[in-house]
Amino acid sequence: MLTRKWHLPCIAASAPKAERGYTLRAMKTALLLLPASLVLMDSAARAVTPIDIEAETRAWQKKRIATLTSDDGWLTLVGLYWLNEGQNSVGSDKGSAVVLPAKAPAELGTFFKKGENVTLELKPGVTLLSGDQLFTGGPVRSDASGQPDMLRLGSLRLLVIKRGEKLGIRVKDSEADARRDFHAIPMYPASAKWRIEARFEPATEARSIAVPTVLGTVEQMSSPGSVLFSVGGKEYRLDPVVEPGENSLFFIFGDQTNRTETYGAGRFLYTEMPVNGRVVLDFNRAVNPPCAFSPYATCPLPPRQNKLALRVEAGEKRYGNH
Repeated sequence: MLTRKWHLPCIAASAPKAERGYTLRAMKTALLLLPASLVLMDSAARAVTPIDIEAETRAWQKKRIATLTSDDGWLTLVGLYWLNEGQNSVGSDKGSAVVLPAKAPAELGTFFKKGENVTLELKPGVTLLSGDQLFTGGPVRSDASGQPDMLRLGSLRLLVIKRGEKLGIRVKDSEADARRDFHAIPMYPASAKWRIEARFEPATEARSIAVPTVLGTVEQMSSPGSVLFSVGGKEYRLDPVVEPGENSLFFIFGDQTNRTETYGAGRFLYTEMPVNGRVVLDFNRAVNPPCAFSPYATCPLPPRQNKLALRVEAGEKRYGNH
């Protein structure tokens, strides 16, 4: 973020509630920028040829990678530090409560946490940017506000994130090794088999579902209903969530490929909202969460009911040793 919060140890976002992080919104936007043929189709339009699916998946993947590797993407995460009540020193000095990369001043300043409020007092001569404005110290809004303050010092970015009852400092560096050394994400071949028109079963009343996280916490997230689909003549069900301020379905799911071929903690899938009781699940666009790329993300994990007894051989595979 969770997703404003999912900022993956998940994406991967680096995240409104679901690590999610402030960049998760950008990632979701990119994942939902699909060609018109991906929006709900009639029976004739659904007869998409494999070559169409391959081309569309390549176009989607290009946008996905551009977002992931951007100078504010999940690959830039280099640190996450939870704040204690009171004073928290920040700087490149190894004794700091919030340790920054060596390029930062040894003593940048001090974060003060008082309940859910955070302020930053800078050392004399230190100046940051917040947006396009100089920041010389003062209150710092967290991602829980919906409009977090992004503090910048050269290639470094500092963001206050809220996860449950905890407030932390997420550190990003656009010159991070993970971004510089990024290589392609392996994928299954795109297949029409895994673009599935599913039935949406709305909840009879407002409900939330329990979503575990990599932090060991459980979040209650709004879920508008269930999505039912069939593979090989067998019916399966997934419960999506909707993050605050978003207009898309967010599926946090696991499947039997997680044991060997795909990220062990599950994958994410975003879709348009239901239309006429139908949802298109295009598993060719199943993505690794931010935690697959960084130990500093705070990702949600698949709810128990979203762990499919099925091999979803579509979308992204494991990246590196994750």
